[in-house]
Amino acid sequence: MLDKRQFYINGQWCDPVAGEDLDVINPSTEEACAVISLGGAADTDKAVAAAKAALPGWMYSDPAERLALVERILEEYKARAEDMAQAISTEMGAPIDMSRSSQVGAGTWHISNFIKAFEKVHFIEPLGDHAPEDRIIREAVGVCALITPWNWPMNQVTLKVIPALLAGCTMVLKPSEIAPLSSIVWAEIMDAAGTPKGVFNMVNGDGPGVGTQLSGHKDVDMVSFTGSTRAGIAISKNAAETLKRVHLELGGKGANVIFADADEKAVKRGAAHCFNNTGQSCNAPTRMLVQREIYDQAVETARELAEKTAVGPASESGRHIGPVVSQAQFDKIQDLIQTGISEGAKLVAGGLGRPEGMNRGYFVRPTVFADVNNQMTIAREEIFGPVLSIIPFESEDDAVRIANDTVYGLTNYVQSEDGAKRNRMARLLRAGMVEMNGKSRGAGAPFGGMKQSGNGREGGVWGIEDFLEVKAVSGWANDAE
Repeated sequence: MLDKRQFYINGQWCDPVAGEDLDVINPSTEEACAVISLGGAADTDKAVAAAKAALPGWMYSDPAERLALVERILEEYKARAEDMAQAISTEMGAPIDMSRSSQVGAGTWHISNFIKAFEKVHFIEPLGDHAPEDRIIREAVGVCALITPWNWPMNQVTLKVIPALLAGCTMVLKPSEIAPLSSIVWAEIMDAAGTPKGVFNMVNGDGPGVGTQLSGHKDVDMVSFTGSTRAGIAISKNAAETLKRVHLELGGKGANVIFADADEKAVKRGAAHCFNNTGQSCNAPTRMLVQREIYDQAVETARELAEKTAVGPASESGRHIGPVVSQAQFDKIQDLIQTGISEGAKLVAGGLGRPEGMNRGYFVRPTVFADVNNQMTIAREEIFGPVLSIIPFESEDDAVRIANDTVYGLTNYVQSEDGAKRNRMARLLRAGMVEMNGKSRGAGAPFGGMKQSGNGREGGVWGIEDFLEVKAVSGWANDAE
């Protein structure tokens, strides 16, 4: 079993000051694969102090120096790709092929895109021709607490660490204690790339411990958190005492609106997207809204796909889905499946218990419910498992009403061959992102939501700007520039 109890603080690996051991569980086997330490207040304070001490030097460093560091990080990340893939697969259950391609690939994608986006960030620029002695200065927010989840570890770490670095911020990363191994590899990458001491620090811990200590810390200027809406609310309340900036990427209950004129692969594509990463994605299209004319066929297509979706251990190659991340997650999903049955939804695929032949590991049967109405629990709550709810609708207005009838507003999806209809839907759907006809958002597009899906945007120029303060200056000496 791996011993990973040390933290990375001020450019070196160090033993915890006030640590408590925690086993990391492999969700495919339910066996411990590593031991980490959950930090205490002394560890948090030590990491924040290191970040605070490093801030002046890094904030006022040449932007070209910061860009060069990120370029070195990218090369180190590519060199450690297999180590990263194995860590993610082991800790959170992503099948190894998917871990290599999508999980690790997400990090490469974001780092590369931030390097390109950085060209568009202007740290000092004129206000306008009307005010020749005015300047707009963008400078680092300061010391940042970066709190990341277990479901897409490197997707979220790179979406926070890289723009914070480019902005000139220093930081303390607290990865999920459920899936910390990939972030330990990440800290090794940061060290190998030559990150200046104190600029990047990492302390393992849980939400009530290190998470709460960071979000309420007087020397932390910003918290960037990705996770549940419940935890996001708690962080916001705690951070309010010090009036620090809070950036939240929270839950979702994405509606996938499939019109009668959608292409023939729309239903299959939507169901597969729902089951991807074993349903553990905040932007998963878990509510499939299907126009009445094609409803019965859509239910049958989704049933067939669910029954063909293989489930297996994360260590095995193949196009299967893996386990969910933990016993607590498994139990929550089972409870919600039972609730769906009890509230009268029609179970057409999957259901309770593990897939046939499995008696160990947190494996969930790919599940499809039909005849769901939007007031049922499975249509309201984020399940975070491979569970699809299919809801019929009559008209365009009906679809908009159902899709928007949720506390969430992260990603919605539209499937139609009518371009004007798609454009109308994109305007009317209350979500931070709308993806249509299976086309993914382009490089540099912002990721983020509305309502209880959070605030702020990650990715591209928007992601860097979230770590910058804007300063207005008058009386600038043009001849001294």
